[in-house]
Amino acid sequence: MKIAVTYENGQVFQHFGHTEAFKIYDVEDGKITGSEVADTNGSGHGALAGFLKEKGVDTLICGGIGGGARTALAEAGIDLYPGASGSADEQVEALIGGTLAYDPDTMCSHHGHGHEDGHDCGSHGEGHSCGDHGCGNH
Repeated sequence: MKIAVTYENGQVFQHFGHTEAFKIYDVEDGKITGSEVADTNGSGHGALAGFLKEKGVDTLICGGIGGGARTALAEAGIDLYPGASGSADEQVEALIGGTLAYDPDTMCSHHGHGHEDGHDCGSHGEGHSCGDHGCGNH
């Protein structure tokens, strides 16, 4: 298994389409066996799915993500865990352990996919998870 995380300064970067790097983790038997930081070299949005596929990635953890990028990732066969935040390393450990706090409905609101009341799941403060209040239930 190869898990990629949108990455900036050790943290999960909150906008998939603008990420400048991914941290890519090799996982075997439930343990991280290695990792590398891969620079996207200016690739954006849809091109990033191809970039990840070329790297052999099968799972992505990120913050906000737009609909077009979701489609590109699905077409590339990459499992998506959006709405994550905090330490990239800790989020990967949480995913492996089955405790990752993420929101499958997280979108980048500036693409017009935000909640009706203007609420943006991707902009909560540190440590706040949409799962705690059910964003989809407004």
